[in-house]
Order: sequence, then structure tokens, then C-alpha cells
Amino acid sequence: MSTSLIQLVNISIVEGNKIWFHPFDFEVKKGEVAAIHCERDLGKRLLKLLIGEESSATGKIRYFGLEHPKNWNEYNRKIGVVIHEEGYYERLSPFEYLQFFRNLYEVDTDVGEYLRKANLLSVKNRKIKLLDASAKRRLSFVKAMIHQPELLIFEEPDQNIDLESKITLRRLITELAEEGIASLVLTSNMESAIILTNQVYRLNEDGMKKIEVLDQSEEITSTTRLQAQVAEQAVNESTTAEKSEAQSFQVQLERIPAKVEEKVILFDPTEIDYIESNDGTVHLHVKGESFPCTITLNQLSGRLQPFGFFRCHRSYIVNLQKVREVMTWTRNSYSLILDDRNKSNIPLSKGKLNDLKEVLGM
Repeated sequence: MSTSLIQLVNISIVEGNKIWFHPFDFEVKKGEVAAIHCERDLGKRLLKLLIGEESSATGKIRYFGLEHPKNWNEYNRKIGVVIHEEGYYERLSPFEYLQFFRNLYEVDTDVGEYLRKANLLSVKNRKIKLLDASAKRRLSFVKAMIHQPELLIFEEPDQNIDLESKITLRRLITELAEEGIASLVLTSNMESAIILTNQVYRLNEDGMKKIEVLDQSEEITSTTRLQAQVAEQAVNESTTAEKSEAQSFQVQLERIPAKVEEKVILFDPTEIDYIESNDGTVHLHVKGESFPCTITLNQLSGRLQPFGFFRCHRSYIVNLQKVREVMTWTRNSYSLILDDRNKSNIPLSKGKLNDLKEVLGM
């Protein structure tokens, strides 16, 4: 059985009328890579909670099976933290910087090896103040690793860095997992979370929910399994063929796939704010982010109608549960204002206005 390095039990933060998040449970075990997707401010509060700087939370935190102590320093040797807006001793060189932390933790690690891991050997003697932002970020990655912790916590690790640094981050996290070292990533970018791991969670005021993420090969296996289950159900169903067909249709509609690089994320239809077709490419808009989908707009329109979606325009499908206002601009110009993160403005075709009124019972 894997060892649990960090456990959050019935954790919540509520301040007056502000609900940061309702209670949830969460854990990261040895060698696991988990990502929590949430708004940036919420991620900062969660990070403070994890490192003992948040006092307004309820619930329990356990590290390595022990209750979270008030003195965070007790865990410094077992946990490494990468803060998004990290400060540096800029008069030092990368070599001197890592050497300082190695001596601080009283460990015998090879500074040169960590500089190599971060692709910083060529600038190891250059002052940190002369490095670009991406190089500084790579330095912060290995600084958090220099004392060989059992758990790494990353805050917005790949935000505003170059491609080389993103590749380095992925490689480092993969190598850590292979060595049995766990990583927890806090990010406001869903794509970043999905690229780094298949174990992705979304955290908002409603609490925490696991997001289904598959590799493409897993998607094929999952789809085949689902089809087999549907077929078996149809064979065994003793009622009419129509009922069997309706049940198969319902099973297939449980998730809508979107692709991120070589991975597939499966969205619950209720998570989707709206769907847009632009230059022949369909995009799912979820929580202010956009994800490409290989299913056509016409197919999605028919499949999502039972979930309260409406084809409001030739290029748009909208989740009517997200519509806050129907705006009239001119006699023949209308739009739908959504109650989403971006307060999205979605066009409504004149010919669809009466259909919308009928659906809404207006």
C-alpha cells in the first residue's frame, strides 16, 4: 500500500460571506503526480494553507501521517516548495545559490548535477540578476529539490516561461516520480495540469472534483469498453428496442471529449459554458479556458440538447443554465450574456429568437 505523504481531511475556508471552497478530502501518495486546477487567488490561499501560513481554515492536514504542526520548519527537510513569485539572492550565481541551500540543509548533493538537470551549466557563474525569467524559474525548480525532499509543491510552475523550461519541468517531475518522489502542482491553467499529469482535480467554491484525463490509447480502450457495455445492455434488455436505444444514447452522453496534446480530457456536459466553431475547429469553453474537440457542432447540438444546450447561432451552442441575460442591440441583433468567468457575449441569430423563447417558456 502506497504511503500517503499529504492528506487534507474535510478542509474548507469560509470568511464571512466569502466561500473560498466547501469541505473536501484529498491526498497525495508516494511517487504520485497530482495537479489542482483553480483560480490563481484560490491557489495562493491553498498554498498558504499547505505551508502553515493560513489560519482561517477548518479541517485537518496530515503530512507523512502526522498532524500538521504549527512550526512548518519541522517539514522543511521532507518538502520542497516552488513559489510563483519567488525571491532570489540575485548577487549570487546559480552555483553559489544552490550551494547556499545545500549547506543550509546540511546535505551532500552534487550542485553541478542539479545545474545540469536545469540546463544551467552554461550560466552557472553568471549573476542571477542577469538571467532571464525562464532561467530563474528553472533555478527555483532545482533549488526546491537540492535537499532531496519526499514531496514537491509547485505553484503555477510553467506560467510565463519558455518552451525549454516547460520541457525541463515535465522531465524533472517525471524523474521525481520514477524515484518515488511525489509532486503536487497548483495551477490556474487546465492545459498545464493535463500535460503534467493524468491525475487532475478542479477546486472551486463548491469543493474539489476529479477530472477524467486519458491518454489516447486509454481513450480507445475506454470507448471500446463502453460500447461493449451498451451492446450487452441492449442484448439483455427485455423491454422494447426503443427503450434500449434511449438507454444506450444516455450512456454515451455522459462525457464530452476534448484533446490536449496527446491526452484526452472528458468533460461532464454541465461543466461546459458554451461551444464555438471557428475556421472549422470546434472548441469547448470551460471555466474561461478553451479546449479543441473533434466532434462536429451538428453532432454536439443533437447530443447535448437533453442537457439543456441550445444552438443559438450557426457557430455557437450555449448551455442555457449559464445564460444570465438576453441582450437586444438593434431590431435584428441579439446576444446572450453568460454568467461565466468572462461574462461571455454569445451571438443569437434572429431566426433562433422564437425558438429560444419557446424553450424557455417566454
